[in-house]
Amino acid sequence: MIRRALDSDADAVTEVFLASRAAAMPYLPRLYDDEQTRAWIAQVMLPGSTTWVAESTTTGEILGFAALDGDLLEHLYLRPEARRQGIGTALLAQAQQAGPGGLSLRVFARNTEARAFYERHGFRPVDSNDGSRNEENEPDLTYHWPGPR
Repeated sequence: MIRRALDSDADAVTEVFLASRAAAMPYLPRLYDDEQTRAWIAQVMLPGSTTWVAESTTTGEILGFAALDGDLLEHLYLRPEARRQGIGTALLAQAQQAGPGGLSLRVFARNTEARAFYERHGFRPVDSNDGSRNEENEPDLTYHWPGPR
């Protein structure tokens, strides 16, 4: 089930964020500890973006989330064990529905699985960067989805 995130989801969203990044991008430096990450999610990300969570209808567990800031898809993360079940596609569809005029996002260049996921869903790379625009200093790409045709 996809629903809008609540303030009370901050702990679960933090768990998803940390687990997903550790599994999918082990090469990233860990810049913040768990409590700093939770504070950022609770105080910055959740109040500053439109965020949806994917919740298991059987267990109530948060399996993933997507955060949209205007037409920028800031985050889309899943628990590692929840991948390849259509959950990311459902979250992305929710964001696309909220941004029918098009969406942009940034993805690390080395995150080839995420790049392939977004390309399968109609996103195309529009620029690349040497990492100077993100705090991880990791080369990234900007992708754009033009909206439904």
